[in-house]
Amino acid sequence: MSIFISVLIVLFYFLTPFGILHLCHKFPFVNKLGAVLIAYFIGIVIGIAKIIPPEYRDLQEMIMSITVPLALPLMLFSSNIKEWKRLAGKTLLSMVIAVAGLLVFVITGYLIFKGKGAGDLWKIGGLLVGLYTGGTPNLASLKIMLNVKNESYLITNAYDMLISALYFLFLISLGKNLFAKILPVFRLPNGKKIEQELIEEVKQDPYWGLFKKKNGRPLLKGFLISLLIFIIGGSATLFVPQSSQMLVVMIIITTLGILASLIPSVNKLPKTFELGMYLILVFSIVVASLVDITEVIGSEPKLFYYISYVIFGALFFHVFVSSFFKIDRDTVMVTSTALICSPPFVPAVAGAVKNKNVVVSGLTVGIIGYAIGNYLGVIIAELLKLL
Repeated sequence: MSIFISVLIVLFYFLTPFGILHLCHKFPFVNKLGAVLIAYFIGIVIGIAKIIPPEYRDLQEMIMSITVPLALPLMLFSSNIKEWKRLAGKTLLSMVIAVAGLLVFVITGYLIFKGKGAGDLWKIGGLLVGLYTGGTPNLASLKIMLNVKNESYLITNAYDMLISALYFLFLISLGKNLFAKILPVFRLPNGKKIEQELIEEVKQDPYWGLFKKKNGRPLLKGFLISLLIFIIGGSATLFVPQSSQMLVVMIIITTLGILASLIPSVNKLPKTFELGMYLILVFSIVVASLVDITEVIGSEPKLFYYISYVIFGALFFHVFVSSFFKIDRDTVMVTSTALICSPPFVPAVAGAVKNKNVVVSGLTVGIIGYAIGNYLGVIIAELLKLL
């Protein structure tokens, strides 16, 4: 194994996201595709072309094993747990119903599809819970925590992107009109203020701020804190059985990341979430490049049915139960979007229903999802394993 080639591979993986973000910054149509999707596409092309020789697989695995544990605390530093209690009652109830529906359909779907050619489906169930309460960061974390095979992870991600796109299109086209017949109209609570600055920030291109000189020192500080958390979490491998090491390490890192967010000086560090997401892009390219997707796609069709069942089942459960609690259409739609698709999609849905007033509550739901996704994913995976 050549040291020179190893260095080139490392540089490629860590610099490619810069090129992706530059394209997203410069071309709006590329930005609409999303940096994560482009990262996976690049990785898939590398995997199909088999550009990286097999003897460098250990190096690729090592990059995967360090990027997610470093990214996770960075993405949690900006969480404001103290503000969660301010979440409006109907929005909080909507989130609880959405998560309950997700769990119902992940569990019942597992019982329906297990043993029908979808191998280790209990792990996939855990992935889906993390993905649809948090997002890609939780998916990446749970992949490591549950020791999910690269092939299964990549197929799950590919199917999710396809089905989530169909879900999103349904929501902003037929869904908004259909749900308006079932759910009440949105009414703004008296005295509620709209945090316009937060709305505008989401509409802009937050990732490009990573490369501004003024953010260099704060980001270095955030990275060093994340590295310290990574070292503390990694030290747990000295005290737990090998079979449970990654699970314990990631739980510790998640918990310490949340606790660190309670420190004002850490919580206010700029662009830490975006730096964490940069590392997730590195992870996405690596994991996609490890597999020739043409050799495995279509090999687990039951997985496609399972994910479809979970996404659309959870959506209609959410709408049906919300109708009994008289939760309005706009709140239900942004809550569902924040969980299933992730917070960046919330403004688009708010635009589709012509109601900017629900953006902040939708974003808050998504941020809570990032924080709880790993815990829920592990709990449900272990439950499914017992079933």
